[in-house]
Amino acid sequence: MLGAASPVEARREALRRGLREGRLLRFPGAFNALAAMLIEQSGFDGVYLSGAVVAASLGLPDVGLTTLSEVAGRAREVARVTNLPTFVDIDTGFGEPMNVARAVQLLEEAGAAACHLEDQVNPKRCGHLDGKEVVTTEEMVRRIKAAVLARRDENFVICARTDARTVEGLDAAIERAKAYVDAGADMIFPEALADESEFEAFRRAIGVPILANMTEFGKSPLLDAGRLAQLGVNVVIYPVTLLRLAMAAAEHGLRVLAEEGSQRSLVDRMQTRARLYELVDYAGYRAFDSSVFDFSLDQQGG
Repeated sequence: MLGAASPVEARREALRRGLREGRLLRFPGAFNALAAMLIEQSGFDGVYLSGAVVAASLGLPDVGLTTLSEVAGRAREVARVTNLPTFVDIDTGFGEPMNVARAVQLLEEAGAAACHLEDQVNPKRCGHLDGKEVVTTEEMVRRIKAAVLARRDENFVICARTDARTVEGLDAAIERAKAYVDAGADMIFPEALADESEFEAFRRAIGVPILANMTEFGKSPLLDAGRLAQLGVNVVIYPVTLLRLAMAAAEHGLRVLAEEGSQRSLVDRMQTRARLYELVDYAGYRAFDSSVFDFSLDQQGG
């Protein structure tokens, strides 16, 4: 009630502990705070905040148009309401290495537990689109070192994403990843891998945790959690799944409302008022309010 009960330091420690244990951690993407609460209540390991989702929710394409303040603000909204670790996409870091450093510190202050930073040029493109370009390995190493130097909580996880697979090939992407680990990255996110064998190749070559992006309509096959665990993946994100489900339902509902002139035929598809109240914990707020105001003032007192 009134937000997350656990301090952010505990959430960061939980993420680090999960990574050390080697089990697969599942992070669905939240498009707002309410979705983050639902993710926690559904038993997942963490909440992911996708740059593509933040952009789309602002009515923008995922081409580097969002600002640090917009992303950090959304991260703060999400981290405030969930006891799960929040993992944030910061695209290319919003500028030069000094901007990367500031981004990391703002995310720490916002309550995030981790972020990932990518090696695309700016403006970036969605990781599963063609026509991407990557910076030099040296430039990405500078970004990573800035992020590592800037963090104040050693448990804040810094993940390096490489988009080089579809630009320079698998071997080059692996070599980049090794350099990123040497620069201090705690985790590697190989974007847009083509098949299971490529996940296996990254797992063999990289000694730190790796992340798999199971986004719909992308270049990677949609592998289930059991198979990802067998492949040695440590974190899986489902970045846009909830937004796509919600928007498809909303589009259908609007079409029915326009055609039928009423939402009566849609009511059985809706989250009920009772379930919404349960999710946002109306009862907890009522109990808290009663505990504060359930007393009488001594009119004779000073």
